Amino acid sequence: MSYKAEYIWIDGTEPTAKLRSKTKILAGGPSQAEGSGGGDALPIWGFDGSSTNQAEGHASDRVLQPVFSCPDPIRGGDNVLVLCEVMNIDMTPHESNTRALLRPIAEEFAEQEPIFGIEQEYTFFDGSRPLGFPVNGFPAAQGGYYCGVGSDEIFGRAIVEKHLDHCLAAGLSISGINAEVMPGQWEFQVGPVGPLEVSDQLWIARWLLYRTAEDFNVSATLNPKPVKGDWNGAGAHTNFSTKAMREVYRAIISACESLGEGSKPLDHVKNYGAGIDERLTGLHETAPWNEFSYGVSDRGASVRIPWQVEKDGKGYIEDRRPNANVDPYVVTRLITDTCCTALKKDGLV
Repeated sequence: MSYKAEYIWIDGTEPTAKLRSKTKILAGGPSQAEGSGGGDALPIWGFDGSSTNQAEGHASDRVLQPVFSCPDPIRGGDNVLVLCEVMNIDMTPHESNTRALLRPIAEEFAEQEPIFGIEQEYTFFDGSRPLGFPVNGFPAAQGGYYCGVGSDEIFGRAIVEKHLDHCLAAGLSISGINAEVMPGQWEFQVGPVGPLEVSDQLWIARWLLYRTAEDFNVSATLNPKPVKGDWNGAGAHTNFSTKAMREVYRAIISACESLGEGSKPLDHVKNYGAGIDERLTGLHETAPWNEFSYGVSDRGASVRIPWQVEKDGKGYIEDRRPNANVDPYVVTRLITDTCCTALKKDGLV
């Protein structure tokens, strides 16, 4: 019996990569492995890199190496979604392959048991305007839309619920959804799981978001500032902890301090998504992009320590700087490397 495998990969578009996918028909029963690295039993494939900003026409072949697979909740049956790394024809990682850079960092610090939860904000658009915005002018000021209810404040719930169902059916570690501050703006959360797992699953969840919205003739965007002016941007707040952070408060402070040390703030921010200066202005629950701060229960800080963490003396931190359009392989690599290196140096491993 044949089944459909939707091969999904991240292209080389700059400054923000796009998702691409195509269908391969495979014979026999699928091997729906669970978790990162679960695509080993699926065959490699190829594509035209000159059409995805990953090659020139005279040498355009690029390779798709399966690394993660899960049930396809849209097609159903035995069909699967297959996330791939992009490789050159000599099987070295393509320069656009940021997952390959995360792998050794995740392995190096595996004994610290780093885990992540990423809050993915996004905005629905109906043509050229956010879903829920009137054809002419603007809706009522933001505020009442956050976690709201009712057709006067909530737009796109049917799409959001269908997307959530798809993510759960795919076996992804989705931990919640909510309406956000601006009309047509929503959020879903992935995790807590390891750095490779959360990144793989977030890319699949993004693909499912775009694909689900297609069926409603609506588009979803990760634009960090979808509407200029007095409207919230869209982020990917990144929650992080290690074994030590989940045991002692001193490790929480060590991690926060490490993110603000020397050139680290700018090293991180410049890799936290294109257009970050438009979103991190110091307004709308953000810290300025060129300043670093951390604090308890402070949504205007670069890094927030939840109040419950201070109360319990252990837990996790939230880096509020990453844009909605951030590459999760990049943000998890930077945070793991910076914080785990500092925790080891401080004798907290």
